[in-house]
Amino acid sequence: MRVLIAEDDKTFRILITELLEQAGHTPIPEPNGRLAWERLLREGADMVVTDINMPEMSGFDLLRNIRNNEVYREMPILMLTVRQLAEDQVAGYETGADDYLTKPFDTNVFIARIHALGRRILKK
Repeated sequence: MRVLIAEDDKTFRILITELLEQAGHTPIPEPNGRLAWERLLREGADMVVTDINMPEMSGFDLLRNIRNNEVYREMPILMLTVRQLAEDQVAGYETGADDYLTKPFDTNVFIARIHALGRRILKK
């Protein structure tokens, strides 16, 4: 699976990239939502993992763009963020996220959630 990553924190971006590679996926890392959106439009992807707080375009804005795009609106999206409050999680789901995971996270749980979202793609 090609997984687009929108994460401004370099350490987390590298970690997510390595975890996805180890699990047999093809990560497509970008340092913010705008660059991730532009890359999605150019190259496509199967799934998105996005932070919320990023420069230039937030994860919420990226999520809205994807959900409003006819080609990608059904794409699975995992929000991965430090924002742990219930209202942040509710906002993520209401904006269109399929899953929401807070940092720091257990690496096995992260990969399990990626695989769970990936099964949704395979069922289509």
